[in-house]
Amino acid sequence: MPVEFGLLGEIQAQLDGGEELPLGSLRQRAVLAALLTEVNQLVSVESLVVRVWGEDPPDGVRDTLYSYLSRLRQALTAAPGVDIVRRPGGYLLAVDQQSVDLHRFHDLVDQARSTDDRDQALALFERALGLWRGEAFARLDSPWFNGVRAGLDRQRIEAESDHAELMLLRGRHDELLADLPARAAARPLDERIAGQLMLSLYRRGRPAEALEHYERIRLRLADELGTDPSAALQRLHQRILAADPTLAAPQQPAREALSLVPRQLPAPPGLFTARAEELAHLTTAVANGDGSDTAVVISAIGGSGGIGKTSLVLRWAHAHLDWFPDGQLYADLRGFGPGFGPVPPSTVIRGFLEALGVAPAAIPVDPDTQAALYRSLLAGRRMLVVLDNARDANQVVPLLPGSPTCTVLVTSRRELAALTATHRARQIALDVLSPDESRELLVGHLGAERVGAEPAAVSTLVDQCAGLPLALGIIAARAATRPQLPLATLARELRDASARLDALDAGELNVNLRAVFSSSVAALPDAAATVFALLGLVPTDDISLAAVASLIGVPAVRAGGLLRQLEGTYLVHQHVPGRFRMHDLVRLHAAERAAETLDAETRDAALRRLVDFYLHTAYAADRLLDPRRPPLTVGSPTPGCTPEQPAGVAESMAWFDREHPHLLSVQQVSVAHGWYRQVWQLARTLATFHARRGRKRDQVTVWHAGAAAADAEGDPAVQAMAHRFLGQATHWLDDIRATVARFEVAITYAGQAGNLAEEARAHFSLGVMWSLEGDHGLSLTHHRLALQIFRTLGDSVEEARTLNGLGWALAHLGRYDEARAACEQAVELYRRHRHPDAAADTLHSLGYIDHQTKRHTEALAYYQHAREVYADVGNTRGEVDCLTSLGELYTSMDRPAEAQQAWQEAVDLLQVQRRTGEAALLRQRMSALPAQRTPHSG
Repeated sequence: MPVEFGLLGEIQAQLDGGEELPLGSLRQRAVLAALLTEVNQLVSVESLVVRVWGEDPPDGVRDTLYSYLSRLRQALTAAPGVDIVRRPGGYLLAVDQQSVDLHRFHDLVDQARSTDDRDQALALFERALGLWRGEAFARLDSPWFNGVRAGLDRQRIEAESDHAELMLLRGRHDELLADLPARAAARPLDERIAGQLMLSLYRRGRPAEALEHYERIRLRLADELGTDPSAALQRLHQRILAADPTLAAPQQPAREALSLVPRQLPAPPGLFTARAEELAHLTTAVANGDGSDTAVVISAIGGSGGIGKTSLVLRWAHAHLDWFPDGQLYADLRGFGPGFGPVPPSTVIRGFLEALGVAPAAIPVDPDTQAALYRSLLAGRRMLVVLDNARDANQVVPLLPGSPTCTVLVTSRRELAALTATHRARQIALDVLSPDESRELLVGHLGAERVGAEPAAVSTLVDQCAGLPLALGIIAARAATRPQLPLATLARELRDASARLDALDAGELNVNLRAVFSSSVAALPDAAATVFALLGLVPTDDISLAAVASLIGVPAVRAGGLLRQLEGTYLVHQHVPGRFRMHDLVRLHAAERAAETLDAETRDAALRRLVDFYLHTAYAADRLLDPRRPPLTVGSPTPGCTPEQPAGVAESMAWFDREHPHLLSVQQVSVAHGWYRQVWQLARTLATFHARRGRKRDQVTVWHAGAAAADAEGDPAVQAMAHRFLGQATHWLDDIRATVARFEVAITYAGQAGNLAEEARAHFSLGVMWSLEGDHGLSLTHHRLALQIFRTLGDSVEEARTLNGLGWALAHLGRYDEARAACEQAVELYRRHRHPDAAADTLHSLGYIDHQTKRHTEALAYYQHAREVYADVGNTRGEVDCLTSLGELYTSMDRPAEAQQAWQEAVDLLQVQRRTGEAALLRQRMSALPAQRTPHSG
């Protein structure tokens, strides 16, 4: 899986699909950045220390460096082909150099400067500059990084100027004027940029502005450097004054020669039969349009799934390529299909813009502006746009060109009546193939001789496939791969199957696919057919190989072999390495087969293995995230279940991120089967992950089920814990009465169980709740009750957490000295008893106390330290809280630019966590900030 290292902007590492690697704190990322600048080359430990910490590093820095390197190596295990390798004398980052954008930037610039083809050079420069996403090594501050950053900035500026020179040579001054003024303002003494701006303005018919800019730079050079403009700039000034005709823009080549001509159509169908009437209808519709000279020509091809809409469009398009000399654009909108949601129009437009030759860096940020640019580029061009598998008209309309020279073909499983009403789209509805056409399609697959030899069997195949091209293709593929198999054998298999899927979706599918699927499964070996049925029990869209192995009760190697048999018959698809999914209709058929072919005991045993796989793996991961929590008695996994064992914190968080929807689903499976212990234990294993990721509603969901399961079991100690967690979750929904009631129930159950620790935790939770509600006096009462019990029990970690809560309440009561003393006691306890999340909470509290007492420098240090600790353990909820507080602190310090930056980072994290309401509130605060100045440099 290729890895993209974003070194020129915020240091990050992403896998395919956008999953971010857990790279830890800013300093830890700095270590990776220091290695990225010289991939596959040994960097000494001493050099790494100087690069990251400077010439005067703190004591113990080597141990810290080794710790960072160990964590980074763990994080990079999720990125195949990337590793930090230890060698005598230092470390090296082993990775393909072209995976690092810094090195790709250098290579592209070198290629651009070495070619004589100006258009190729322009494209290379645009690709190189498109890699920049902000300031190099953003937020990394050391003399070495500052020096490298300055050098990279110079290289970027030189590349931008070289690119601008080529643009001027191609007569593209209008495009340069979009950003040249800003570049000139940023570098007011750069005479090369000044000359390019003057020439662009002159060619645009704005000579007065060109002369004004010359006068500004002349005066500035004299005032700041005591010198005159260069001879070249003075000559340009004189030529503008004289309206030198040689300054005129060179003849710009036709746009077709400057822009890419996209050829995005997939290959035409290998076999195609019939549809002559529909093809002719499509030809007439495109040729005649709607009778006007102003509207884009649109044809909408509709029909059920598997009816052959895409094949028809591609057949017609490839036969009429000469009608569209300016290119063809294609997009699968994924309106219907397993595992994916519809593609947003903005994503499609961005892909089209890149296909049309727009550099990624030049694509506007605003979606409406992107759409306007897309329509502008298509204006006047004879182009075909194919929008395949559309969900509805709303998905299509933003993708329509505005020019009558363009043609749009849309396919959908829905009748797009709105597109006809608003844009005069011509509708073409596809029906099933006739028996003769179906027979012709089988001849194309199997040959006339084989089909003619068994006419009765072929008639049965045609009847059972009911004219659906997909069904005919599946059965023909089975026959083609086994040429010795009589068609009569396939016919007998199909003839005995009953039609059950025809009512699945009356508006989309009215043909018998079950017979086709059943005959494919019947051809499998018995073991693979059983796996197919067991997969029908899986309550989620996809599943990992390890989970499949536990579901079917065999080792992973054996499970992989069985899955490969299903892949070979197109019954499952490995959509990413190690993860499998079924088409939605196939999965439905598998569920029916499970009900029909497996007895209840077999189904329950398989589901129990699957539940135990997720429970035991989640428990192992949770123990790595928060080992101080009281252990659970989860027992041994069911025989045949083989849980995974995550290797560390980063791997555990990554596993939870990946499997979270599946954990929610298997908890519901446990509810349905009355497996109460598994229900509340699954909820318990998710508590730390939910807290770190800010998944409040999911916490409510799992603990509603968890508390009900605990009540059903009747163990008061478990009930106390479950109702306490449910109380915490309920408070996130702002239901104060329900929250208090839950905590009171928890305290009652704790008393019945004689569980003082759980009683103290309930008081602690009540203290937190009342602080959040603003009743800090009542919060103080509950925190003191909790503190007394925890000290009696000798639980130092819980004592420290409670001291922090006590300090928070005291701070909000204005008793800052007492608050600081309580939090400092907590910090001292954390030095002896590790708990990074709670320690970061306390650092955050100390930052708040110093903020309120005007000790801004100390507050800043506490907040930044807390954020680093949160980042180290992947606690994005804590990072958001810290960034929010940092923004408030910067606002108090009259540093609005840094407040804006902190709150923007918080908004970005909230968006990842889908906490859109909180993000919107923070954006409102950002909009109220005063005009920004340059960020404070101290």
